[in-house]
Amino acid sequence: MTSLDHGKFSRVTTMFHSLLALTVFLLFFTGYAVAFNDELWWLVELMGGNTGVLAVHRVAGFALIFLTAFWVFYMLLRAGGSVSLTAVLPTPGDVAAFVQDMKFAAGMADERHPNARQFAGYSADEIPLLSYVGKGVIAIFAVELLLLMVSGLLIWQKTMLIDFYNSQSVVIAFVAFHGALGVIMMMGVMFHTFEHGFHPAFYPVEMKAFLPKSDTPEYHGDAESESVTGIERLRLKPSWGWVTNVMGVLTIIGVVSILLASMSYGGYPISQTIVFGEGSLLRTVGINIGVLVLFIGLFLSMYGNVLRARYMRQRRQEARTAATDGGRTDD
Repeated sequence: MTSLDHGKFSRVTTMFHSLLALTVFLLFFTGYAVAFNDELWWLVELMGGNTGVLAVHRVAGFALIFLTAFWVFYMLLRAGGSVSLTAVLPTPGDVAAFVQDMKFAAGMADERHPNARQFAGYSADEIPLLSYVGKGVIAIFAVELLLLMVSGLLIWQKTMLIDFYNSQSVVIAFVAFHGALGVIMMMGVMFHTFEHGFHPAFYPVEMKAFLPKSDTPEYHGDAESESVTGIERLRLKPSWGWVTNVMGVLTIIGVVSILLASMSYGGYPISQTIVFGEGSLLRTVGINIGVLVLFIGLFLSMYGNVLRARYMRQRRQEARTAATDGGRTDD
């Protein structure tokens, strides 16, 4: 383990991340089972038909609303909460970092901005917890989640909308808007899974998102290593290359297939019957590949929590051993 592996988030943040991931994945599975009824017939049947799928989707939707409300109140009421909220707002330094990184990408700058150098010899203390990239991800997710929750609640009460607007077209527009937001967010989650699950430094899972900073030691090995990142100690696993290539191909196929199907599919939002084979075979294969990528993302999220539980159990055993030995530790 190096300092690059150390947690950056609090215990509440890591727990919130895991619960949010579980909720969002459930919304994706049920939402796409409804949207692509023919292609994902097996998923619909697995959850008890359209009635079961919609029930799970709504329960997950309310869980998402609860989690979001909890997080907002937690950020506002915790000690120093106002400072934490302002920390996610963009600053002139973020603009400068973005401009320099764009220049670097275009060959007009010699190096990236220091905020992007966590994996280039800088320690975690030298790099801000939230770079302009992290702030952008938070902003995009926050806006998308808010619009998804509002539009989801509105289309649940279709009769009310029809009466209020005196038109069915408005309801169809809200449904299409809700589905389009889901597709856009799905692309972000797929790339998020690929980026953090298959990073060469942390493959197959980045433990920073699961292990709180309070439960990890400040550094490992010699005292002199405290001032460096330990990047030279990282080992690339032999399977990383081919696994990453396969996952990259699956992610691209999944994203493109769901995008194309969203524009051409005629059964949206809910088909009347569950009949496999009415749609295109290529579209069916592509959409199921996209769902496979989402299942892998859910698996990696659960795997990260399993590793966290195993690590904490090992620490408790070491603490008991140290107490039995009269306060001395084995390391």
